[in-house]
Amino acid sequence: MARLRVSNLSVSLDGYAAGPRQSTDDPLGVGGEQLHTWMFDTRTGQAAHGGSGGATGVDDDWLARSEAGIGATIMGRNMFGPIRGGWTEPAWTGWWGEDPPFHHPVFVLTHHPRRPQEMAGGTTFTFVPDGIESALEQAFAAAGGADVRLAGGAATVRQYLRAGLVDELHVVVVPVLLGAGERLLGDLEDAPPLTVAEHAASPAAAHYRLVRVSP
Repeated sequence: MARLRVSNLSVSLDGYAAGPRQSTDDPLGVGGEQLHTWMFDTRTGQAAHGGSGGATGVDDDWLARSEAGIGATIMGRNMFGPIRGGWTEPAWTGWWGEDPPFHHPVFVLTHHPRRPQEMAGGTTFTFVPDGIESALEQAFAAAGGADVRLAGGAATVRQYLRAGLVDELHVVVVPVLLGAGERLLGDLEDAPPLTVAEHAASPAAAHYRLVRVSP
């Protein structure tokens, strides 16, 4: 059965999934790029960005696993870009250039309708103004039986957690302190419970895989 999975969601020791003051110069907020060093240092991370080499081991194993079996992605508008309010022209097409790394359908939550944006490499961004359930339904249909990845940001993940729609949550705790930014966990006291199914650590990061508790 297809699942909704959150993969490689990196957080600082003080619980932030992004730094403060996101902008075109700081897509992950000030200091937020530190959260993903573990990923880019791996063999899988290097290959995903056209490079070679990179480390093997715990971090590489978890990153490679996270990429397997994904047929579509959901993300919030804040992850897609820094534009707020109505869409402006020329249209923003994401942080990732002409050939984004997804290579499958991506559904972007927004309050402002917009036509789908086709990109090179098989990625199409579809903008969903009618809620998280609609985005999930469309993503499962587009994934064709494969899993759907919930990419973030943190506020979007919290919405899906509160709704009890996340089947698997892979959190990566990175040994840095950001001091401010976007917290991952908060306002979740009424969310259905998750339990830790697996964990492992390297010097660069600690990985926790949580799964939804069956009723």
